[in-house]
Amino acid sequence: MNAPQFSPRLAPLAGRNGPVVNGLSVDVEDWFQVGAFEDVIERDQWGALDDRVDRNVHRILDLFDAAGAYATFFTLGWVAERHGALLREIADRGHEIASHGWDHQRVFRMDKASFAQDIDRARKVLEDASGQAVKGYRAPSFSIDARTPWAFDVLAEQGYSYSSSVAPVAHDHYGWREAPRFAFRPLKDSPLLELPVTTAMFRGKRLAAGGGGFFRVLPYAFSRWAIRQVNRREGRPAVFYFHPWEIDPGQPRVAGAPLKSRLRHYTNLERMAGKLEQLVREFRWGRMDAVAKREALRLRLEAAVSG
Repeated sequence: MNAPQFSPRLAPLAGRNGPVVNGLSVDVEDWFQVGAFEDVIERDQWGALDDRVDRNVHRILDLFDAAGAYATFFTLGWVAERHGALLREIADRGHEIASHGWDHQRVFRMDKASFAQDIDRARKVLEDASGQAVKGYRAPSFSIDARTPWAFDVLAEQGYSYSSSVAPVAHDHYGWREAPRFAFRPLKDSPLLELPVTTAMFRGKRLAAGGGGFFRVLPYAFSRWAIRQVNRREGRPAVFYFHPWEIDPGQPRVAGAPLKSRLRHYTNLERMAGKLEQLVREFRWGRMDAVAKREALRLRLEAAVSG
């Protein structure tokens, strides 16, 4: 798999209508559904735990409204089944509903058949709840990687337009270091597009810079630098993500989780909302489906130029 080369002849495409419009995304899952706690909290316990996703998503929607930002909400089918009115409101406010799978099962823990069942089940509930056609998918914990390239075949078979499921870095929890940094077509005979989460370059090394825990823990100046690098030097859109539980410092604490997981999950929760507000006001943001359309056009133009 080779990263598509950026052509200077196509640079005006990125900014001819002003600053680059970046992809803003929310992975809609609750505090007890994260990968860090999957060995501590069983799925059959979820229904009895404090459900906080509705109030947190409403805070996010209000923040986006105030900034004039639009986003894609990659939502678990499990959440959509219990919060149908919330899904409809997200759609009514102009945002995209996309799939995050059914119950945050990572792709490398499924086979091809069970993955197909998982995303089909989630899509039906998401579409029924929101009234939107679901065309995008994000794997829980960015778990499409070198072990699971077959997942792209399943997504294509089910008619998805794009995925944003690859983190092109080396990380102890996820990552596909050899994957391209920017939009690429993972299948030779399919228009399916993959939009990797953003990385920045420093002294020849890739740095994770697409949001989540990195955004919470590191100074805001790092994210500003990384997005500016991607927008100005590369002429490409950033892909940024976060979770509703990250703006909720009052969420319950999971005492039985490993210390490393607790540090990653709880650090700087009280600062996250303020940093997000600054981010969405400083840069231009749009839905992932719109970013996918522009990047697909770029790839077609690059193919025409190189051909």
